[in-house]
Amino acid sequence: MSAAELFPTQEIGSLARPLWQLQGQRGARLTPAARAEFEQWNRRLEFADPDDPRVRAFLDGGSTSTPTGLVRDWGAQFAIRFLETAGLTRVYDGEARRVEMYEHAVRQMGGFQLLGHVRSFDNKYYLKGAVTGEVRLEHPYDLEEFGFVQAHTHAVPKLPVTGPYTIVDWSFNEYYLKRQAAWMGRDARQRARREFVVDVARKAIRPTLAAMIERGCRVIQVDEPAAGTHPQEADLVVEGFNAATEGLDAEFAMHICFSDYRSLFPALLEAKRCRQWAWEFANRDTEDHDAYAMLALLREFGDTRQVGLGVLDVHRDVIETPETVQDRIERASRVLGDPARIWVNPDCGLRTRSLEVAYQKLRNMVEGARRARTARSGPGSGPR
Repeated sequence: MSAAELFPTQEIGSLARPLWQLQGQRGARLTPAARAEFEQWNRRLEFADPDDPRVRAFLDGGSTSTPTGLVRDWGAQFAIRFLETAGLTRVYDGEARRVEMYEHAVRQMGGFQLLGHVRSFDNKYYLKGAVTGEVRLEHPYDLEEFGFVQAHTHAVPKLPVTGPYTIVDWSFNEYYLKRQAAWMGRDARQRARREFVVDVARKAIRPTLAAMIERGCRVIQVDEPAAGTHPQEADLVVEGFNAATEGLDAEFAMHICFSDYRSLFPALLEAKRCRQWAWEFANRDTEDHDAYAMLALLREFGDTRQVGLGVLDVHRDVIETPETVQDRIERASRVLGDPARIWVNPDCGLRTRSLEVAYQKLRNMVEGARRARTARSGPGSGPR
């Protein structure tokens, strides 16, 4: 990789939905605040034609007659342009069409029964499910979603999917547990959990990924936020990942957020087709603690995969300066010893931040990556 190509940038999760999209999807009349938000961001991003009669009708209070699908299309176009104009190398649509990462995936699969709402860490709610029958899939999901992004972006589309281990960990396991003799025993529960993970991976996620790849998807991020909560099951996380990606040809990343990554090694090393670890660092990087020193872990184990480097704290409104981003990239480069392995991204999805804060964070992230790149390609810059 040449100096000009160093430190490319990418998104890594969902964005907050605009107020106008939320109101429009409910068929509500747009409030003045929602209309102003649409118009202000459209002037900046040009995601919708202001002269389109459908846009005018929507803004003039006709959201009750605007098809929900059209509102979601505008929401996806908004997010694509949001990430593109921020300057990212790889983008998606901010998961604009998805209810939530778990509920969205489970709704596509047979064998699940959705139960009551549970609250996520950022006070959003989603329906939790129980697996009451064998996991099955009528047809691959998100193909139209990916096709829309593919047709509307100038950047490289990066598909996020919820991983099999997280789906299992966030579900009630009824069907597979009942299949076990002496199901109250610890060994039986572990066997049932493994069978559940492998079925989700092979029968639902893998056929979906295969169809995506056939459609032209080359970059896929498997999200496993539950991995860090049960480090003793890191081998099961890996087994699910391997089963979901077996025989498939794409650039796969595994995103694990907010974890003690050392506790997941050496098991994670067996993720055969994983080319990139997409991890969180900025959230724990302070004056007294260099979070990027943890990357020495990869050197200890001789792991040479790419690193999706978290340089933006998604839990605070503090907007990192380009200088801070550059410093974090350079520290990570020194620890890894190979700057060509680094992709630059936020710690996780920015859905907990306002759109304005998220946009400024991303713009500064891109500028910080540019400065780090320039510093390495300038006069007198040699190996560091």
